[in-house]
Amino acid sequence: MYNFDQQITRRGTNSVKWDETDGNDIIPMWVADMDFLAAPAIQKALEERVKHGVFGYTIVTNSYYEAIISWFSRRHQWQIENDWIIYTTGVVPAISAVIHALAMPGEKVLIQSPAYNCFFSSIKNQGCEVVEAPLKREGDSYVMDWGDFEAKCSDEKTTLFLLCNPHNPSGRVWTKDELAKINDICLRHNVIVISDEIHCELIMPDYTFTPFAAVNEACQNNSITLNSPTKNFNIAGLQIANIICKNPTWRRRVNRVVNIFEICDVNPFGPIALEAAYNESEDWLDELNIYLNNNYLALKDFFKTEMPQLEVLKLEGTYLVWVDIKRLGIKSKILAKRLLAEGHVFINSGTLYSKDFGEGYLRINIATPRATMLEGLRRMAKVVKAL
Repeated sequence: MYNFDQQITRRGTNSVKWDETDGNDIIPMWVADMDFLAAPAIQKALEERVKHGVFGYTIVTNSYYEAIISWFSRRHQWQIENDWIIYTTGVVPAISAVIHALAMPGEKVLIQSPAYNCFFSSIKNQGCEVVEAPLKREGDSYVMDWGDFEAKCSDEKTTLFLLCNPHNPSGRVWTKDELAKINDICLRHNVIVISDEIHCELIMPDYTFTPFAAVNEACQNNSITLNSPTKNFNIAGLQIANIICKNPTWRRRVNRVVNIFEICDVNPFGPIALEAAYNESEDWLDELNIYLNNNYLALKDFFKTEMPQLEVLKLEGTYLVWVDIKRLGIKSKILAKRLLAEGHVFINSGTLYSKDFGEGYLRINIATPRATMLEGLRRMAKVVKAL
């Protein structure tokens, strides 16, 4: 029903993804941004708002909260109440606000490495210390290193654990049992869980996403969830996100910081897009996930034929594929630079996600029409074969 193969010209639109680099022949497969048209219902809702012609300060109405509550109830069996929701401009500002509200400068915030690069900066910008609990590679995927994770949690200076679910960049979708075990360990050591769930709807077939707070009552009571429709529905530029927290004391502190940071007001288009996404665009999302999975399968076939020395890790969620390049004997940053300079394809070095635990990997964004993805991979293969 939806044409995800449609080529949309984005270069020249001040797109971070397409206009960040010089040259009109670069294929960008780096930043987490999709090249697909937004769902028709979202486009229609925004067009109707634009027709009004006046774009002043906006009020977030009850229908906004109802859309969130209905979506997570029917899609993920998670029951949320209005009062738990704090809207803001984005998940990254929300991460910074929650850390600022709940951790003192000098305290430690635990992350699972390799990890989304903004985790590092958000933690450091609040005067806290980043502690990495590296994931353990098993075959073509990652698992938790439970012993190391508990050891890091047991440090009395560790007060927060910043979870990424689904995990960026490894592509893991954590199971209900894994999430429950994480919380059991955190509770033993008085560590609060902040769960970044921005990619929560980008789930491949045969996998199920479980919100951390939906696992059980203990998880809900020991966590703050950050989510948004922006990654899932390709509306990141509209800047809308939510902090969901049941604990009234934590929520009051977080809300105070959101206001101090001046990230308490949103633009007129974000709430409208969220409502259209959650109320009218579920079928678009389901088709998108099928298309992304087929892109992933096409990528795997391409690597098997053209770059068999590289290992594609399993993709359970997100549209970000983690690729092991260690057999090439070249540093990740060097290869990424050569891919850009010689192949004119922009792919992120794994070291962006941890200097120690991202070396030997690349992260590839496959949320683009299949023809564009395959052309980017052909350019990559040409460089790799010339090494």
